[in-house]
Amino acid sequence: MNPTQPSIIHCADQPYVAIGGTVTMRTIGEIADRIPAVFGWLASRGIAPAGPPFLRYTVIDMSSHLEIEAGVPVATEVPGDEDVRPGVLPAGRYVTVTHLGSPEQLVSVVRAVLEWGGERGLRWDREDTPAGEKWGCRLESYKTNPVIEPDMSKWETELAFRLAD
Repeated sequence: MNPTQPSIIHCADQPYVAIGGTVTMRTIGEIADRIPAVFGWLASRGIAPAGPPFLRYTVIDMSSHLEIEAGVPVATEVPGDEDVRPGVLPAGRYVTVTHLGSPEQLVSVVRAVLEWGGERGLRWDREDTPAGEKWGCRLESYKTNPVIEPDMSKWETELAFRLAD
């Protein structure tokens, strides 16, 4: 595991398109595997991505289910359809950290970032609900194309957790 030190940055609103769903920790790949479909949807409409693909975690109950979107940023808001929906990642302050290595290590990286924030008295943009932790914005952005770099130990993933302001 090789994460960078967490830092706090400010992000502007970012339009995106995504395919969402509900999965478990064991079936998370069902959503992650939809990222190529989002790229294909954009390409079929002549829309260029405006950044790396991501998973957005909207509701998390680690023992039960996760509500996740597989998304791709776009330059301007675009209409969706029955499969791909538009959205906007909200502006605000985010704690970010970059991890170099296998996605299998991300659970421990997330734990370390949450502890780092707790030690500093930071408040996350999240609330406890009967369905689980509801996050205003929590992302994993995949900066490495696995087709070009199949060695997972070299994959770069940026985590971003929105802070409550």
